[in-house]
Amino acid sequence: MSARPAAGGGRWVDVAPDRLDRWLDNFATRHGPWTAAGLAVTAEDGATAELSPPPGVPELDDLTALQQEACVLRRIGLLLARKGAVAVGVAEGTKLIVSKVDTHYVQGRTAAGGWSQQRFARRRDNQAKAAAADGAGIAARLLLPEVRALSTLVTGGDHTAVDTILASPQLRPLLELRSDRFLAVAEPRRTVLEEAIAQARAIRILVRDPA
Repeated sequence: MSARPAAGGGRWVDVAPDRLDRWLDNFATRHGPWTAAGLAVTAEDGATAELSPPPGVPELDDLTALQQEACVLRRIGLLLARKGAVAVGVAEGTKLIVSKVDTHYVQGRTAAGGWSQQRFARRRDNQAKAAAADGAGIAARLLLPEVRALSTLVTGGDHTAVDTILASPQLRPLLELRSDRFLAVAEPRRTVLEEAIAQARAIRILVRDPA
């Protein structure tokens, strides 16, 4: 469990559904007894924690219901892309049941000028388009047959790379399932895809310490 700074102050913490009770107990130990209003918790010293359901979980306003629903073993789609690498998978609960990882070479940016820079830019653009097309093909093969069974599609990596893949017309059915949660991941690999399942299933908490 790691914390990340939040825009506007505070920090984001991801907590596994089965560890929420322990996290709330530790929150009380650090900040004093807390009271809840919906999914917002306020401790005795003024610290607050706002809990957000994982992707695919219905909107709720009760902590107990949130934990119960978050622990349900739903089927989720995963699409991670960065530069020329793409990883696509389907997870059943915490287990990856189908996956495919592919890597294309995409040239880095060059500092060259004039015609040379233009030539490299065109080559890089063509390489990126080829990688996106192959990524869209992989997503179509793995995710479209599952689209009726998926509770959500969670994406991550590089926004531009993911958006380019999902711009493929054949993947339009997936757009309705796409979650707002975007995962910060390293270059997609099999291990990165497996680790992304925990991020996708986590209860996300915005913690603000007392002033």
